[in-house]
Amino acid sequence: MTTIPTEQVPAIHHRRVGDIMLTVVSDGFLEGSMAVLQNISVEDSSEMLRSVFRPVPRRTSLNCFIIRSGGRTALIDTGAGTHMQKSSGQLLRNLAATGIAPAGIDTVLMTHLHPDHSNGLATAEGGAFFPAAELAMHADEHAYWTSEEAEAEVARTGQGVPTGGAYFPMAKRQMAPYADRLRLFQGGAEVFPGVTAMHFPGHTPGHCGFLIASGGQSLLIWGDIVHLPEVQVPRPEVTILFDVDPPQAAATRRRVFDMVATEKTHIAGMHLHFPATAHLGREGNGYRLFPEAWEQTL
Repeated sequence: MTTIPTEQVPAIHHRRVGDIMLTVVSDGFLEGSMAVLQNISVEDSSEMLRSVFRPVPRRTSLNCFIIRSGGRTALIDTGAGTHMQKSSGQLLRNLAATGIAPAGIDTVLMTHLHPDHSNGLATAEGGAFFPAAELAMHADEHAYWTSEEAEAEVARTGQGVPTGGAYFPMAKRQMAPYADRLRLFQGGAEVFPGVTAMHFPGHTPGHCGFLIASGGQSLLIWGDIVHLPEVQVPRPEVTILFDVDPPQAAATRRRVFDMVATEKTHIAGMHLHFPATAHLGREGNGYRLFPEAWEQTL
């Protein structure tokens, strides 16, 4: 009898950057309204998706990244945990396929503390999913999510947190188990062997990317520079309701686009489609994304 598969194999993808091993680990995806995109009509953004055979409403990929360097193991972002849609929260399942146990993670590096990136830090009981790991993030990110003034301002305006401020207690709850092993850094700092933090503010105050460099090769994990690549690559002025500072987020996106296109930097992103590695090139007066072809060998 023929057996029909009911699910995909674990979604992991290995790629070398010099002597560093990068592993992309899918956390699944989220579906949501097109109305969260700003500076574009729902009709126009929907048509942009349909024109490249993507589903409407939007489907946003979620990716995390493992870095093995210098005999140590880091995880960049922790996905949505068990607190969001059933299509997300796949990190631990897929991580098991890499042979890495949660207790084998030395450092958790955060691009930022939105729930689709940080809700995989803590268990429902308030324990640490990664019991041996230090938690590291930009100092401005920690300052923002622990600020009573910022939380009150969001509750008043809704800017950047459409849930009316609920993201603040969520972020604090996720960070709590790591309070005695928290490390704050600034942009430009080496935060892990061969990994440098790059401050990309706007989406959140301490939003960061991470530049991996080894053996003359490099790759930039750019975080949330884009949420919906089919729309924001050709239309970088399009922001999202979750941006804390939309004008700054758009300006940062243009700056990063110009940088990676000029330098031909290999990129990876939390919301690029799995396996989430690509190049960005100029096309006319804009840009085009060129997803990386799968490689048989490492």
